[in-house]
Amino acid sequence: MKLGIFAKTFEGTTPQTVLSSVAAAGFDCTQYNMACSGLPSMADAISAEQAGTVADAARKTGIAIVAVSGTYNMIHPDLVEREAGHRRLETLAARCADMQTNLITLCTGTRDPHDQWKEHPDNDTPEAWRDLLQAMETAIGIADRYNIDLGIEPELANVINSAEKAHSLIAELKSPRIKIVLDPANLFEIAALPQQRDIVSKAIDLLGDRIAMAHAKDRNRDGRFATAGKGVLDYRHYLGRLKAIGFGGSLITHGLTAAEAPGVSAFLKRQLAELV
Repeated sequence: MKLGIFAKTFEGTTPQTVLSSVAAAGFDCTQYNMACSGLPSMADAISAEQAGTVADAARKTGIAIVAVSGTYNMIHPDLVEREAGHRRLETLAARCADMQTNLITLCTGTRDPHDQWKEHPDNDTPEAWRDLLQAMETAIGIADRYNIDLGIEPELANVINSAEKAHSLIAELKSPRIKIVLDPANLFEIAALPQQRDIVSKAIDLLGDRIAMAHAKDRNRDGRFATAGKGVLDYRHYLGRLKAIGFGGSLITHGLTAAEAPGVSAFLKRQLAELV
């Protein structure tokens, strides 16, 4: 597995500055965010020069751009907001080749109108599922035009809030463009160790052939998110299950500070070394 981190973990508005920090912290790759180029994360316009600067910085630093963040609320209650997200997704997709990446990560969304990562009771309604299917069809059309893949992540606060729902979405859409970004800390809040291991194992077994990227953060005992290695997540089990299915993609940490990054890099490298 290739070890990486969210580029946005580090300060800076130029790719060279940010990717140099990624390398200095001990990582080999990154999930990029256009904010690291001084743009909105979902920009209305990205020039060929701006995209090329990302690829140039990646070459100079040796940091691979394994994905770029393209999150917007795909089931926002306001259709105008959804359509704006689709337009910005196409803008991003059109520059992926220039940035030498072919994976965009998405947010399957929530009915909360203010925060795309906040749970809402209407997320589980048939109407929310219908709107997600329509939004994903639009996104797949964009992905087909620009030859990229789309990474969806089971996330408790979003409409795809379990591995089972992600599997159902894949089955309904029938598109090879849909990939999985798996973060085990997003599959539970508070769970005893046997239950946690069971949840993680079932998710990997169910979605294994679609997992394009794995994420690495953690949970505290009270359910709050934590930095990888500082909480209750059984990393030996998680990474061991990924290895067992032959996963050879990127392990990307996030939800940490820049100061914590070197320590998390060292922790994850030890965990990966112990799998050999």
